[in-house]
Amino acid sequence: MTARPIPEATVARLPVYLRVLVDLAGDGVETVSSEELAELAGVNAAKVRKDLSHLGSYGTRGVGYDVARLRLQMSRALGLVHTWPVVIAGFGNIGRALAKHEGFRERGFPVVAAFDVDPDLVGSTVEGVPVHHPDELTAVVAETGAAIGVIATPAAAAQQAADQFVAAGVRALLNFAPTVLTVPPEVSLRAVDLVVELQILGFHLAQTSEGARRGRRSAS
Repeated sequence: MTARPIPEATVARLPVYLRVLVDLAGDGVETVSSEELAELAGVNAAKVRKDLSHLGSYGTRGVGYDVARLRLQMSRALGLVHTWPVVIAGFGNIGRALAKHEGFRERGFPVVAAFDVDPDLVGSTVEGVPVHHPDELTAVVAETGAAIGVIATPAAAAQQAADQFVAAGVRALLNFAPTVLTVPPEVSLRAVDLVVELQILGFHLAQTSEGARRGRRSAS
């Protein structure tokens, strides 16, 4: 890797490229061109070449990129050569679904603990994950070395969960609660709001429908 900072837009595309490379490696493919990688990742080839240049990878003219080497470069850039233990706040449907996801552990993100205020859950083990009361969060984070906190609580409890994670020393948060959170600048926060994503899809559907109606009016 080079010392240049990698743009956020590029970082967002690297996991997509990596997934493609993993599939290619599984099929025994040893080299891939920027055009092939672009088609499989759903972007254009110029963007792929620019993104990969941030990793210090420029490929070989007439040959392309070495799949194994590029996969290793991306894994390093994304921090996937390390294991990052994950803890979940809120163990309802979303929290349990995340804990059950086998791909997290396989990719270096094992879910090591969960937290909930439900007395029927506290002290139990669900999907192989021990469930604790939030009052135990600091101790559990210290014991497990948790690096990432996932917030899957109701919206009203999300900010408190974020504050508890920050106080416990967790510096990377993934928020599934439908609310905007405030965290210190040294904490990385990503939000996954499924309602917002559906609304964006609804917008595109509406635009497509409107375009089709205009086309029919113009043709008539």
